[in-house]
Amino acid sequence: MEWTRLTVLALEPGEVYAHACGEAEWIVLPLSGAATVHCGGSAPDPGPDPAPPASEARGSGGGARGSGPQVFELRGRAGVFDGPSDFAYLPRDGHAEVTSADGGRFALAGARCDNALPARYGPAEAVPVELRGAGQCSRQVNNFAAAGPAGFACDRLIAVEVLTPGGNWSSYPPHKHDEHHPGEESRLEEIYYFEIAPHGDTPGLGYQRVSPSPAGKTDVLAEVRTGDAVLIPDGWHGPSIAAPGHDMYYLNVMAGPGASREWLIRDHPDHGWIRATWPGQDIDPRLPYPKAPETAPQTEAPR
Repeated sequence: MEWTRLTVLALEPGEVYAHACGEAEWIVLPLSGAATVHCGGSAPDPGPDPAPPASEARGSGGGARGSGPQVFELRGRAGVFDGPSDFAYLPRDGHAEVTSADGGRFALAGARCDNALPARYGPAEAVPVELRGAGQCSRQVNNFAAAGPAGFACDRLIAVEVLTPGGNWSSYPPHKHDEHHPGEESRLEEIYYFEIAPHGDTPGLGYQRVSPSPAGKTDVLAEVRTGDAVLIPDGWHGPSIAAPGHDMYYLNVMAGPGASREWLIRDHPDHGWIRATWPGQDIDPRLPYPKAPETAPQTEAPR
């Protein structure tokens, strides 16, 4: 992939992973377990945050800043269905060490970028959680590094988590973002990383579809299990199908060459009509993960 990066670590207790950021920015995201992230080589402190721009230009800053080596203690979580996690942002040209006292699994989501933003900590409590779709298209999105003026600032990286109850279709209707059309569609390649909940001793499974678009020839129909990834340089992607009895999680990592960091999509013309059926349906009562008395409002995004 030209713009996106993904590394998934399985660390034994006390094991240290040394990471060189190179030409990419990265987010260290616990999938299960807690971690300590030692980060060096962060960008200089540029002073107070600027006002959020109307369209999020690459290189805009935000959050706590620091210019020297930093240590981020990530509380993490028991697993991907146990709510959003805190995370650490690592800048381009930096370096880091990730260690876990008790062991765990950690995703490093990255994007090739131009600007070195400061290393920062992202608290779990600040992650916006949305419920999207309705009925059997219901899913939850943890927008820990979504694009937009109110989102966590990155140079190019866009990353979210999507959780789908067993039997539901996610990333539906199929949509694409592989061409640049100002105000309508942004050019972004994407990685899907999956974890599927088992049923007792039976491992979980699901399915992912990517079909060719006018901008590319990617054609995938794959059975996916925990640890699998699907690379999407182009194409209509969706549905992501969770088998009955097996809840589905996927991490989306996106980036592209556009001058602005934005997520603009086009629905497949044969399937976009499904949106009109959602206002008359309830959101799946199994959401959100974990169960809570209140949820964020539903949005009209297709993922």
